[in-house]
Amino acid sequence: MLPMKPASVADAPSEETEPGTRPLPETPARGRPGEKFRDEYKPSAFLVDNMDLHFVLDPSITIVTGTMLMRRAERVPSSDLLLDGENLELLSLRVNGEEIAEVDSHEGEEEQANARRGYHLLKDGSLVISKSVLPAKAGERFEVKTRVLIHPNLNLKLSGLYVSGDALVTQCEAEGFRRITFSLDRPDVQAKYKVRLEADRTKYPVLLSNGNKIDEGSLSGDSNRHFVLFEDPHPKPSYLFAILAGPFASVTDTFTTKSGNEVALAVYSEPGQLSKLSWAMESVKLSMKWDEETYDREYDLDEFNVACVSEFNAGAMENKGLNIFNCSMLLADIKTATDRDFERVLAVIGHEYFHNWTGDRVTVRDWFQLTLKEGLTVFREQSFMASIMSAAVQRIQYVENLISKQFVEDAGPMAHPIQPESYMAVDNFYTSTVYDKGAEVVRMYQTLLGPAGFKKGMDLYFERNDGHAATCEDFRAAMADANDVDLSQFELWYSQAGTPHLEVTHARYNAEDQVFEIGFRQHTPPTPGQETKRPQVIPIKLGLIGKESKRDLLQPTMVLELTENEQKFRIGGINEDCLPSILRNFSAPVKLIYPQQTFAEKAFLLAYDTDPVTKWMAARALATPIILSRTRQALTDEAADKFEELPEDYIKALRMILQDQATDHALKAMMLQLPDWSSLAAELKPLDPEALYRALRSVRMDLYNVLHEDMLALYTQLTIPENQEDGVSPKEFSRRKLRNSLLLLLSEPRNQLASERAFQHFTSARCMSDKYSALLALASMPTAERETAFSRFFDEAHGDALVLDKWFKAQALSDLPDEVERVSALLRHPSFSYTKPNRFRSLVLTFANFNYRHFHRLDGKGYELLADVILTVDKFNPLAAARGAKLFLQWRKLGPERQELVANQLKRILGEQGLSDNVREIVAKALEQPPATSSEGTKNNYTITDNEEIYDAEVDDQITRSESAEDYVPDEPAVFSSEAFDFLEESEFLYDGSTGYADPYSVPEE
Repeated sequence: MLPMKPASVADAPSEETEPGTRPLPETPARGRPGEKFRDEYKPSAFLVDNMDLHFVLDPSITIVTGTMLMRRAERVPSSDLLLDGENLELLSLRVNGEEIAEVDSHEGEEEQANARRGYHLLKDGSLVISKSVLPAKAGERFEVKTRVLIHPNLNLKLSGLYVSGDALVTQCEAEGFRRITFSLDRPDVQAKYKVRLEADRTKYPVLLSNGNKIDEGSLSGDSNRHFVLFEDPHPKPSYLFAILAGPFASVTDTFTTKSGNEVALAVYSEPGQLSKLSWAMESVKLSMKWDEETYDREYDLDEFNVACVSEFNAGAMENKGLNIFNCSMLLADIKTATDRDFERVLAVIGHEYFHNWTGDRVTVRDWFQLTLKEGLTVFREQSFMASIMSAAVQRIQYVENLISKQFVEDAGPMAHPIQPESYMAVDNFYTSTVYDKGAEVVRMYQTLLGPAGFKKGMDLYFERNDGHAATCEDFRAAMADANDVDLSQFELWYSQAGTPHLEVTHARYNAEDQVFEIGFRQHTPPTPGQETKRPQVIPIKLGLIGKESKRDLLQPTMVLELTENEQKFRIGGINEDCLPSILRNFSAPVKLIYPQQTFAEKAFLLAYDTDPVTKWMAARALATPIILSRTRQALTDEAADKFEELPEDYIKALRMILQDQATDHALKAMMLQLPDWSSLAAELKPLDPEALYRALRSVRMDLYNVLHEDMLALYTQLTIPENQEDGVSPKEFSRRKLRNSLLLLLSEPRNQLASERAFQHFTSARCMSDKYSALLALASMPTAERETAFSRFFDEAHGDALVLDKWFKAQALSDLPDEVERVSALLRHPSFSYTKPNRFRSLVLTFANFNYRHFHRLDGKGYELLADVILTVDKFNPLAAARGAKLFLQWRKLGPERQELVANQLKRILGEQGLSDNVREIVAKALEQPPATSSEGTKNNYTITDNEEIYDAEVDDQITRSESAEDYVPDEPAVFSSEAFDFLEESEFLYDGSTGYADPYSVPEE
């Protein structure tokens, strides 16, 4: 396939092989065969005004009749019409009522002539209709009617129309609609849809599609078959199309918009899951209300339907008026869902609903603009969650997720800007960079422009682009024009890959002048295809903590703008010596480097900083050098079992946190948490997973040895009486988060006492959060209690798929000697299935992404297991297989012995016949990656400029942007990340559309 093209027709017509244009022989001038480039975008030569679809539904054979009212764009010369199609059996084709015949276009001159009077199919399944049967005049409407046959029960790719349990369901983002019917399957071609569904009433009593239901009834002559007719008045691209058919039950409600329109709400699931839908319905109403109050965005249809199915590659999908979810993102009750599940349901429902305006009403011109809808909507989702849950905890969780996932992606062979320049398989770019870093870029607009300025920019963006397919440049232009500012340098955040390094060059206080001076230097390391980097606009939120008063000296917090390679800032009116609190609320997605900061200064900030995020960062900064030092010691002395004692200041700081009665429980849990594996591994070259494991485990054991009395006292204090019910509220979530984190820390010895305590926690649990945490604690203990707990957990699941996913996941995280063999055995368990995406993620991806020690076992069996699974799954679900392949991307960070083992598996995968483009692109890039180099080699490559700006903290002028200290709370958060230990995180992103969290999401699971 060649580059995508949109609905605008301003550019010259394309002569390349693209939807809407005549196909020519492929002659790529650059890149790899089939690679698509952002700068090759051309508008579609043809447009679709209306799309009528008629489905005769059956799991084995479904007949789809599609009628498109089309026209050739103005100023576009006459050309053949190319319609996207894949795995479709064409039964008939009519243009303006006249049946069109198929001709062979490849056998000789006579056949070539015939081709101009009919149609032919390309090898990829696309349909070419000769220009001779189309109107000669541009703009003249014509009708194309196709009748195709598809087999939903054979569609294991889970893209297009497929079977999930007893239901039929669609997933069309990014390019699934072409697996349903012939079309211009590209996001810039928008049409109004009318959809008629016919099906067996007994098997499929519920029939849903986009828009409003305008008719329904029984089919004449067959009372057991029925139909529904849906009409969507809003033009939309094909990727937002959806249907759902099956035996669903629902909860219903209504929502009245602020302009007085009553919207009928319904949330659907399998009948047996009805009791788990009340939280989802509440989440829908909260989302609708928040978008009205915060962005003045009202819902625009008469009904809003949400449904879930078990087999879904994505986490959820924002189809217009019919959001479809993976059941793991929608179902929740306190007995079967963890608190993280509840948060995730709220977040993902919010995310998909917010897409109604940032994704549906304003869609993307092409897939290179994906961050326009996803980064922006993730930011909106985070803001929403901050308004309901603890803003501080939400923000810390999101920052932790960003550092452990996106920063790693930025440092790997598939590093790319939030707006990629090229791709082979679009599914591979539903990434943390596009979603999470994209959200940080949106957040920086708000930081630089202020909340009011950001809102003005959003209003102008909606006003200009409602009903259109927009670009990232359209968003930046709206922000700039609404605030009359130059944001041209800010564009580098869209085009430049990699994580900028922000180094503090100096920080000093001049008592005589009462001036605090701080200097910064920025540098972005080279990434594949981008050796040279330019300085970015980096907003730095800064606070100053008095050394004597132990209070904030800057009220409000300042926002410094770093725009050069190196700058220094002087802040006047500071009446005492102080320490800087840098990058408050993590105001930019950068790696902070502060070599002059002492251990004592970090401990001071942990104790007295008022910003929760920088306070948490101080806790990480204290623990990181301890762990890294022990890792290096373990490397040089494999037999070493005695490390230097933990610094007393560190122990004292953690004890203060444990004993602090004022701090939020969940925030305490975050402060007690050690840095995640990924961020630690990024500092080690080469990485020895066993050495890092030993260092982390030793620190946890030392913490247990010196703090177990304090931890046990707090754990006991947080245990509620047996006659008191566990609740579903932010307050209860916070209490359980800290109590369960303490359980894991208290379980670190893995002895009989720890096993008995964890088992007591398990048996007394009245909610899934407590029960699952106990299961995790027991997973690595070779005791009778462990076996009893796992057996009981499985039996009590009673076949509940989401609970069984937790059972598999806990075992995938186990730290027992034969863990690889245990995971291999679980692949043969009767309840495991490669075709179930959730089960595949819970066992295989959790093991390979979070069970670092055993996946990287020195005999290579962990690598072999993952490669075997990738090759198995790639045959029917390339999207899921590609997620597994991404877990090999960091292989060159390992030592030579492990590198050789991984390279052998990568070469084996790449040599497989029939390998999908999804997997091939990732594996090829992994093998192309040059050997990792130490960051020390480039850290001094800076261009120095002596720019200086002076700020006066006592003068309320407009020199700097600021926030009210009284109202200051971390802006917005994300919603997913790890719990007390890094291994509690989910392994990857479930993106909407194609890959996983549909919104596709990245969601740490528990």
